Order: sequence, then C-alpha cells, then structure tokens
Amino acid sequence: MSETTSQTLQYRLDGPEQAPVLILGPSLGTTWHMWDRQVPELARQWRVFRFDLPGHGGAPAHPATSIPELAERLLATLDEIGVQRFGYVGCSIAGAIGAELALRRPDRIASLALVAASPRFGTADEFRQRGVIVRANGLDPMARSAPERWFTPGFAAAQPAIVEWAVQMVRTTDPGCYIASCEALAAFDIRAELGRITVPTLVLVGAEDHVTGPAEARTLVAGIPDARLALVPGASHLAPVEQPAAVTDLLVHHFSTAWYNPSDTSTGLTVLPDRGPVPSLSATVGPIAEIAPVEQPEAVTTGRPDPYEAGMRVRRQVLGDAHVDRAMAAADDFTGDFQELITRYAWGEVWTREGLDRRTRSAVTLTALVAGGHLEELAFHTRAALRNGLTPAEIKEVLIQTAVYCGVPAANTAFRVARTVIQEETTPEA
Repeated sequence: MSETTSQTLQYRLDGPEQAPVLILGPSLGTTWHMWDRQVPELARQWRVFRFDLPGHGGAPAHPATSIPELAERLLATLDEIGVQRFGYVGCSIAGAIGAELALRRPDRIASLALVAASPRFGTADEFRQRGVIVRANGLDPMARSAPERWFTPGFAAAQPAIVEWAVQMVRTTDPGCYIASCEALAAFDIRAELGRITVPTLVLVGAEDHVTGPAEARTLVAGIPDARLALVPGASHLAPVEQPAAVTDLLVHHFSTAWYNPSDTSTGLTVLPDRGPVPSLSATVGPIAEIAPVEQPEAVTTGRPDPYEAGMRVRRQVLGDAHVDRAMAAADDFTGDFQELITRYAWGEVWTREGLDRRTRSAVTLTALVAGGHLEELAFHTRAALRNGLTPAEIKEVLIQTAVYCGVPAANTAFRVARTVIQEETTPEA
C-alpha cells in the first residue's frame, strides 16, 4: 500500500516492473479489491496499478468534489512513481475519471476501457439526494441497497459471502468522501464532448445493469469515434465481480490489440504480444462510425460577463433540476421576465459571491424566510439547505434561533414545514 497525501491516491502495483502500465479504477463505494479476480491474468502482461478513491478502503479521507480533481490526483500519483503513459480501465465513477483523462490529457492514455460508465450518470438531483440521505443517516442505507444495485438477483442469492463483502466495503467508506464523490458525479456531463475522445476505447457493460446499463453504453459508443461495445450476459453493475472470466478476456483482447503509440506515425498502434484467440463469449463487439462535431457559434464579448448562465447553474445546483424545470416551464409572457430577473440577480449576482459558502447562505435564507412568513419558499429552501450540506440538527438550531428574533409563532410554523421536508428528503427508499 502506498503513502498518500491530500493530492495523491492510495494505490497498489502488481506484475512485471518493466511491463506497460495498466490502471484499474474502482466504482463508488468499492475498493481496488473489486479487481482481484482480473489481476492474476492481467499481471502476466502488464504492470497493474490499482487505486482507491479518497476515503475508500482505508485511504485518507481527503474529499474530492469533482471528476477533474480526481483525475488530477491520479496523475499526481502516477507522476510520483514515474508513469507517463498507461492503459486505463475504469468502472462507474472511475470510468468518468478515465473519460476525463482521455479528453484533457490524451497524451497520457494509450488505450481506454469504460466499464458500467456513462457520459452523464443519472441526474444531478439523484446524486445530491443521495448525499442528503448519507448526511442524515450515514452510509447504512447505501450499504443495504448496494447488492440490489450491483448484482443480479441470482448471483446475490448464490454468493452471500460476496454480497456481505460488498456491503462492508460501503459501510467502511468515509461518509464525507462518499458525499463528495456524489457531488462529483452530479456535476459530470461530457455528452457534448464524446467526439473528442480519440484513444481506442472499449465500452463494457453488464446486460442486466440497471444503474448504467446498455442504453448508456450505446450512447458512449455512438459518440466516441474509435469505440467498440462489449455486452456481458449474466452481469449487472459490477460485471468484473459477477463475470470475472468474461471481463478479463475482453480486457486482455482489447489492450493487446489497441495500444496507441503516438511515436508510430504510420498506424499509431502498437500490437502487444498476443495471448492467442480470445475464447468465444456471448458478447457483441463492433465498430461505430465517427460522429461529426457540432460547430458552436462564436461568443460575443460585451464587457462585463452576463451573470445569467452562472446564476442558472447555481440555481439548479442548489434547488435541483426538477424544481427549476417546473418553474421555467410554468413561466409565460407575464412571469418570464421575473424568472429571468431572479436567475440573473438573486442567483447570478448574490449566490455566486465568494464571501459566504453555500451552507451559510442557506442558513441566512432560512432565517429570512421565517421572518417574512414565506412558508412555500421555506419548504424548498429547506430542501436546498440539505443539499448544501446543512444537517437536520443544524436546521433545527437555525429555527430555534429564529424563535428568539422572529417570534415563537413564526418558528412554530417553520418547524412544522421543515420537519415535513426533512422527513421526505432523508428517509431512504424501502
């Protein structure tokens, strides 16, 4: 196990020291051990580098709230040990890291495999809601629901020891780092950039994955010019655990035949020593045509930047896409200008200021709404406060403070509204 700092990741190396480096990245809530059954075969041909996400598998709890930050920490770790170019396999959130590296640092990646990945993971609201539940209840709800998300029912029933191992991986994760990873996934969206990924790419997905399944995989393959799809039957989200032999064979074939070498100006590809034909698998693999990039209009500079775009981004992050979409859909000729005003000035001018963090701004907002008796807005700003990191206990303290300065009747009503919202937002799904 490696020494780590706040700017590097915990890692492990296996295989010949002089072999090409192949990185294996884990999904959210797991550790590098999710790749244990691939390592013996892969380490015969590659120097296998596995890493843990912050706060996972006993790694130091230095939260990272964006995919670019996680990618930079991985590169800093590789720089420390002198690794410049590498093949990369990433599952789920680690797939997002791999796609980010392929977009921003294609000079470092020789070949790419995205496992159970997506150009956008669900919706931002879903992941921020997950963060609210963890902040209020700890990781137990996520741990108990992990087997249903990760494995097919038949596998879960037949392999209780692996199911318990999966549950314990989640339970031992640092909650703050888990929440930060949810924030990173909430903000991740590269749908418009897929055409710029130029490295040879295998997109691998379990046929029964209901988290990031075949539909998301096909979106990746349709957008990445040099991408192929591998559909693994009898597997859900953690296909490397559920169908280890099939996944291993697909990875060996891909990285043995598609290793990009920029120094070779003829084909650009280096064929590594082949281990013979890949065993017959019930998988579909086929080339996809290149998608032409969409030309963007030139931006017009008019002096001070218009705060509308930044305001809309923050408004969605704080209140949630669903709430904002409803408000914008309900706008008409009479109310549309007002929606534009609050987006531009309340959210673009005030909520984007650096003087207070969002948790503090939520506390101030709750107090002001209690004082003004604005109960409808108090309800959705209580939801926003939970998303911004205030715990139910902290919201309670804010409301107790309002009883002194805004009056007991106002605080009494506020408690009733806030309690209903908190119960709705922090109760895990059955």
